[in-house]
Amino acid sequence: MSVSRPAVHPVEVSPPADANPENLPRVRMKDIQGTPGTHGGLALRLLQFAFGVAAIGFMASANDFSSVTAFCYLVAAVTLQCIWSLSLAFLDMYALFVKRSLRNPHVVCFFTVGDGITSTLTFAAACSSAGITVLISNDLNNCAQNHCGRFETATAMAFLSWFVVTPSYLLNFWTMASSSR
Repeated sequence: MSVSRPAVHPVEVSPPADANPENLPRVRMKDIQGTPGTHGGLALRLLQFAFGVAAIGFMASANDFSSVTAFCYLVAAVTLQCIWSLSLAFLDMYALFVKRSLRNPHVVCFFTVGDGITSTLTFAAACSSAGITVLISNDLNNCAQNHCGRFETATAMAFLSWFVVTPSYLLNFWTMASSSR
């Protein structure tokens, strides 16, 4: 049996006379997990904060950490990292609660610069503390009188905090670069 099929003929639609590229609606891409205002971004911020607090806690549990400048720098840098991460975690929670996107170019630029600064400070502090712990434990063989385990654990937590900041920074940088024209 031969059945006819409907034919579809494409029709050219001319653009409206007032069609200007600036007036056309913008199409937004999906929020990528890890960017500000997403569940992934909130998880990264909370992990940054948790590792930072652990680093401060382990370093502060050693009563003689303040005699070494690198350890004081680690506590100061990680404290700044904790404040930054916690404040952005609250902002992410708010954005998720009210279902708002944090993809404003100025906001993303602010997040990117802040993540870049805190990431650099945390990494430098962790590296300097790692150098001192290696000096104390391996070169001076002086772990019996110092708290090498606490110093090493605090340094490891600072490195983990930096490691978790890096995806936030890279995703914010990528979002900032892709949203600007």
